[in-house]
Amino acid sequence: MNTPVCSTLAEVRDAVRRGRRALVEAAGREGLRLAAAGTHPFSHWRDQVVTDKTRYRNLAEDYRQVFREQVVFGCHVHVGIEDPEAAIQTMNQVRPWLPALLALTGNSPFWLGVDTGYASYRSEVWNRWPTAGLPEVFASRADYDALVETLVATGSVREPTKLYWDVRPSARQPTLEFRVADVCMDVDEAVMVAGLARALAFTGHEAAARGEPAPEPRPELLRAAKWRAARSGLDDDLVDVVGARALPATELVEVFLAKVRPGLEAAGDLEEVTGLVRATVARGTGAARQRAELRRTGRLEAVVDLVVEATAR
Repeated sequence: MNTPVCSTLAEVRDAVRRGRRALVEAAGREGLRLAAAGTHPFSHWRDQVVTDKTRYRNLAEDYRQVFREQVVFGCHVHVGIEDPEAAIQTMNQVRPWLPALLALTGNSPFWLGVDTGYASYRSEVWNRWPTAGLPEVFASRADYDALVETLVATGSVREPTKLYWDVRPSARQPTLEFRVADVCMDVDEAVMVAGLARALAFTGHEAAARGEPAPEPRPELLRAAKWRAARSGLDDDLVDVVGARALPATELVEVFLAKVRPGLEAAGDLEEVTGLVRATVARGTGAARQRAELRRTGRLEAVVDLVVEATAR
């Protein structure tokens, strides 16, 4: 499901509602139910039929078992940035904060009928792609373009759209695309992700425009921070990459909100997004709610019912 270009979170909310309603109704006509989660709690990738299109045939040929197991579902947010150079410099600035966004949106605790122990097991499955994960810092747009050309020339990717980083300049639109979040169980969480991504992009864009150097934490620390966010969601300590310290998840969320506050204020989103974030912290991520339902009922089918109901609501 894609939304049209939106200028306000009210437009995002309306577009997501309309899109979900159309999908729920279309699925219902086929005797199916729609469930928005990063992974299905118990279905098996072996049972999935590959869409008969050149794109998917090429992916199957290139990535083989990695491709076959990719029955995972993410939430992507495109933030418009017309200047290609500014998009790269903004990407450099936002990298350290993507684990916090992942921690807030974990919605895939189960895989093949097993509790994985992760809030976002989708991100662990997705990390198997050779071009997945967090990008490194680029000196310029020319530096970025040169890497893309080399990856294509060496046969590492067929085309720039196959760069699957957690944040990337879109190859098709003048946007910076945030790709770190699980698909959201309900509309409020999708609105929250959109608001946070736009605010983070705004804050990073402004920092780059002021000439502030981009943070360059050790890549090992950044990977560890993302892994902790995927594993724990909001239920344990997380890594503050910029501060090089561990913090309780609730404290890191407040640090993140302080970081993006200028962007939230500029868009008029401060009250709404802050409220959505704190509601997520209070009630738990999608993963936490899925696990609570399994504890309550002992049935993964009941977990699916929960997700179906929340998706339609």
